[in-house]
Amino acid sequence: MLETVNYADADAPARFVKSLRETGFGVLRNHPIPQARVDSIYQNWLQFFGDETKHDFHFSAEKFDGFFPAQEAEAAKGRLVRDIKEYYHYYPWGQCPGHLKQELDDYYQFAGELGGTLLSWIEAHSPDDVKAAYSEPLPAMMEGSKQSLLRLLHYPPLSGDETPDAIRASAHEDINLITILPAANEPGLQVKARDGSWLDVPCDFGNLIVNIGDMLQEASGGYFPSTTHRVVNPEGASHNNSRVSIPLFLHPRPEVVLSERHTAGSYLAERLAELREVKE
Repeated sequence: MLETVNYADADAPARFVKSLRETGFGVLRNHPIPQARVDSIYQNWLQFFGDETKHDFHFSAEKFDGFFPAQEAEAAKGRLVRDIKEYYHYYPWGQCPGHLKQELDDYYQFAGELGGTLLSWIEAHSPDDVKAAYSEPLPAMMEGSKQSLLRLLHYPPLSGDETPDAIRASAHEDINLITILPAANEPGLQVKARDGSWLDVPCDFGNLIVNIGDMLQEASGGYFPSTTHRVVNPEGASHNNSRVSIPLFLHPRPEVVLSERHTAGSYLAERLAELREVKE
């Protein structure tokens, strides 16, 4: 089990970044995001996913905003079996049901600002040689970016006739700098340890889970690991429960230089192409 860090503690930044360095994940409690706000989003989007009008917001193949039905859900890189989920991609500039937009706008901005604070913690506790390799301060990479993605995920109850070997989210890494994730309404998130075993991520309602993405791994020369994680299928009576989660993937501006090999834009284009190949 990963350590849970109290956001209000004086040594929280150091302990949080130490966890990111060692596992790719950090878990915070007593953080600034109000739980009532998260719970409201969960309830509203459970209603959205339960209504057939969701198909009116089918995703744009060019912009990747909108609703992705289960039969068009992604598969993780290297996997041909689709995950058992449906989801909605929200950007402030993209399509969104009118009665849900203001709540998402407010959350997107608030969580994004918290992400900037956490990026400042990460930079402050990066070794000097790693810090010197950042092309600009980590929080500054986010300034003016329109690429950060809020994904509203619905893992439906299991019916028993799922594709063999399919799970709610197969093992994968995130593309972005860091991901901001309030604990879901149901457990299931696991992170792969260095020894190959799977660790349960603390799922107490109210926790905030943060993980490193591939872009920060690239920018830090591998110092911060983009760790493999997954969402496993529930067992017993829990298979009748829906699971909702709302990861915010923090993406820098496309022109930000991550390394000699990649800008943020080139890296994102490469990874999205890989996902499209799976979908086709």
